[in-house]
Amino acid sequence: MSNFMPMLYAFWDSDITYSFRKSRVAVISALVLLAMFLTAIFAPSLAPQDPFNIAELDLFDSELPPAWAEGGSAAYLLGTDTQARDVLSSIMYGMRISLLVGFASVILAAVMGVALGLLGGFLGGIVDAVLMRIADVLLSFPPILVALLINGILRGALPSSAQAESALIVLILSIGLTNWVQYARTVRGSTMVERRKEYIEAARTLGTGKLAIMIKHILPNVLGPVLVIATINLGMAVLTEATLSFLGVGMPPTQPSLGTLIQIGNEFLFSGIWWVVVFPAAALAILVLAVNLLGDWLRDALNPKLR
Repeated sequence: MSNFMPMLYAFWDSDITYSFRKSRVAVISALVLLAMFLTAIFAPSLAPQDPFNIAELDLFDSELPPAWAEGGSAAYLLGTDTQARDVLSSIMYGMRISLLVGFASVILAAVMGVALGLLGGFLGGIVDAVLMRIADVLLSFPPILVALLINGILRGALPSSAQAESALIVLILSIGLTNWVQYARTVRGSTMVERRKEYIEAARTLGTGKLAIMIKHILPNVLGPVLVIATINLGMAVLTEATLSFLGVGMPPTQPSLGTLIQIGNEFLFSGIWWVVVFPAAALAILVLAVNLLGDWLRDALNPKLR
């Protein structure tokens, strides 16, 4: 306990924390993200209705407008869809899946990209050449097309009966295997700079192995840019998942994400049931915007030229 308070004070008085406290945009974005994360995590306890429990659905309450509109009900704040599912509850549950896919795919891409970037930057030679040529090929195509290609290959390798159950894993792999290139190129560049420094030469002189040098000495010094990329990529991953689900190759209607809810609601957009698509789309936009704004602040806060 005696060591905890000085550490807490040092953290509170650090440059990054000071920059965060002085940035209203960063604080508001963080609060919005925190609220959305908690809402998604505790959706079963906070949601007015379990939209996947048929016993809680009453078809007589289908297509109700928001509570403040004429014909709305106070029991359904954002209205209901054609199957009498509460739109607010559907958004809460859908956000859980969107955030799960986003976080898991970012972790997969970061681990894969950092590992390959360290190998390419430290070893050089044929290893670096092969990895960077693969990266160049992937960068020559739009990410969404690469994700669609990987998604199609993975779905084609699975039997039809298992595609719905494995949709979550397929989405994570599709997005994660698409976004590793940014991490790899960034870490590779930083590693090529770090490996020429005196402390690396000293570690080599002491007989430290290559793997130990990469993990203990180089990795901690290249994590700053990785954190920035990961934060920004979280928003991109959530948006990519929503795009794939909107195109019908993402989460099934039985396990809807925000993208699936938008895809389902889009079919009724011009029939007067606008709230079924507008509110999930607004939730997605707010989530991605908050992540991007927080990522922009983190990028500037970790940039020594702007301090």
